Amino acid sequence: MNVTLSIDDRVVAKARRIAAARGTTLNQLVSDHLDELTRGDDMDAVVRELDAMWSERKYRSSAPWSREEAHQRS
Repeated sequence: MNVTLSIDDRVVAKARRIAAARGTTLNQLVSDHLDELTRGDDMDAVVRELDAMWSERKYRSSAPWSREEAHQRS
């Protein structure tokens, strides 16, 4: 999808230099940043789901583990 953005010329020039130093394009740099930004929302959802699971009693151990139990291999 093509998107038109209004960005200050100085910012674009600096971003192009950063992209060139990284061996990529400004387009790819922006695309990668937006991809990373939107993946953060997925990570937040995973953290909330794990928090919810751990708050349920069935996912908790009956007692604290000893150091030996925690490091025991099956």
